[in-house]
Amino acid sequence: MVLLFLSSLFMYNWGHSRRFNAYSNYFKKLFGERVQKLSIDAGFTCPNRDGSRGRGGCTYCNNDAFNPSYCKPDKPVEQQIREGMEFHAWRYKNPGKFLAYFQPFSNTYATLEELKAIYGQALQFPEIRGLVIGTRPDCIDDEKLEYFADLAKTHYIIIEYGIESCYDRTLEKINRGHTFEESKIAIEKTAAAGLKTGAHLIFGLPGESREEMMAETATLSALPLTNIKFHQLQIIKGTAMEKQYQNNPDSFNFFELDEYITFIVDFIEQLNPSFIIERFAGEVPPRFQAGPGWGLVRNEKIVEMVEAELERRNSFQGKNFVI
Repeated sequence: MVLLFLSSLFMYNWGHSRRFNAYSNYFKKLFGERVQKLSIDAGFTCPNRDGSRGRGGCTYCNNDAFNPSYCKPDKPVEQQIREGMEFHAWRYKNPGKFLAYFQPFSNTYATLEELKAIYGQALQFPEIRGLVIGTRPDCIDDEKLEYFADLAKTHYIIIEYGIESCYDRTLEKINRGHTFEESKIAIEKTAAAGLKTGAHLIFGLPGESREEMMAETATLSALPLTNIKFHQLQIIKGTAMEKQYQNNPDSFNFFELDEYITFIVDFIEQLNPSFIIERFAGEVPPRFQAGPGWGLVRNEKIVEMVEAELERRNSFQGKNFVI
């Protein structure tokens, strides 16, 4: 009993007793209240969709799989925000403040003047504490970074990049239309501008071995990231990858749930402990899934399983991290 009490008082370098640098705890400390992400679809596209760098988009991508019902590009940003706040007020009763999450497609793929108009609509609401901006490394430049850095003086601003893989052969195979080096440069420039930087990574992309995926810890840990998100590969209906899976299912090697928990704990043991982990796995409604999945397991359960495995090992994020 005494040992259990002492364990609960132990604080890791990230300022709490959980065994990983958890996003929810970080936000509670930063804002002092609940802050809820509010998704917005501002009608952007991507360079690998409009012909600038390619056509068809990423082979795994169908944004309808994660857009909430109020989030539609034919609605003005202000309308999406009002409806989103109503939705979260009903769902969470006391949602507190919000971050406007510009999630679908590449949300810096426009002129600076267009971006100012779009983001100005969101920031006019006193309930919006800041912006979460999902984009690609080839859709950012110094002028845009200067604008976001100016906003960051008064608001929470983070630019999230879809890295997806550290291997160029994989990026080519999934039709990303950019290299890992471009991701690295964009992240470094974003951090140098004084902005928070986020990254997304997908585990299980075709052609990558488990050893190659695990080796990405060293590559990622050397980047000046603030936040990181992990996703397991899922086959989504309406994507090019769905057709690839139907035609050649043996080229895919999916994680079983228990196998993934072991892998992700191995991974974060080697991960830079300064990185705030936003999620361990992706969650897609069953109606969008076109391949093997984990049933109705929600993200909350994944977190519980990861924490249980860390506890079982008496381990923590960055335990085996080497600078």
